Amino acid sequence: MIITKTPFRMSFFGGGTDMESFFREHGGRVLSATFDKYCYVNVRHLPRFFSYSTELSYSKTERVTDIDDIEHPAIRNAMKMLDMHEIRLTYEADLPARSGLGTSSSFAVGMLNAFYALKGKYADKRKLADEAIHLERVLCGEAGGWQDQIAASFGGFNRIDFTPDGYEVLPVIISPERKKRLSDNLMMFFTGFTRFSADVQQANNSADGVRTEKLLEMLSLVDDAERILTDSSADLDDFGRLLDTTWQLKRGTGRSVSTSAIDEIYETGMKAGALGGKLLGAGGGGFFVFYVRPEQQKAVRKALRDLMYIPFEFENGGTRVIHYTPETYEPREEEEL
Repeated sequence: MIITKTPFRMSFFGGGTDMESFFREHGGRVLSATFDKYCYVNVRHLPRFFSYSTELSYSKTERVTDIDDIEHPAIRNAMKMLDMHEIRLTYEADLPARSGLGTSSSFAVGMLNAFYALKGKYADKRKLADEAIHLERVLCGEAGGWQDQIAASFGGFNRIDFTPDGYEVLPVIISPERKKRLSDNLMMFFTGFTRFSADVQQANNSADGVRTEKLLEMLSLVDDAERILTDSSADLDDFGRLLDTTWQLKRGTGRSVSTSAIDEIYETGMKAGALGGKLLGAGGGGFFVFYVRPEQQKAVRKALRDLMYIPFEFENGGTRVIHYTPETYEPREEEEL
């Protein structure tokens, strides 16, 4: 039996510039961090006592005898890609799916990590990120960028640069004290709205003209945000103000990014004392993160009392195997199949 633990991510700046169609031409940069909310993938070989050969448990339960009959596209394609057979897979998570935290990519990374471990093989973080990108973007044909898979695999607080040649993960050099202060000034709330990121990305792609202009402006903010974090003499509150800037730009990148209800939530948080904030992920719902000085946090929580408040801390581990009991797997004899 194998159990993997993979973090979720929050993207602060540069989201959207990690789309391959954009960074191949313009380059891309994102500033993101993983935090202490995780998904867990448990995989083992299914004993041969049942009428089915594969059992999957996520938001629904599937029992099949043929991999082609699996409804979940990521599981079906991952099993084919890594030649997995006769497994029982269960998925659990600390936060809901389709919420803007890269949950599907965290699952993809954690699943691939578990599959390799069940085979008794080690896959490093770059291999897991690369294969999760290939799984979701190519094999499953889902619209979206590359940052989620990379963040989930590597973990930590990073700047990720995208070029026509690929990507580079650069840890943000920030003192523990300043990083803790940043974490203490960030507040996360669940809007209650969930959506498929790929659907939002697909809808937003129709606004290519204005979208490119806005994305280029968002791209330039990554350097400014990193400087604020790494320069101990800089005012950390400017990070919050810059979040407001990037959110206003992001709202102009597609008609599906925001809604009247989301705009109302944001305005409520700002009027209560937040310096800035943004909706995490592609848009349309999920989680808001606000930058709020400690003295204003009580007022912000009161103003947004109808939303669920989610305390969190940053994490540095990325995906990892937390239980490893390898199993010997013998394929069925041909005549048994």
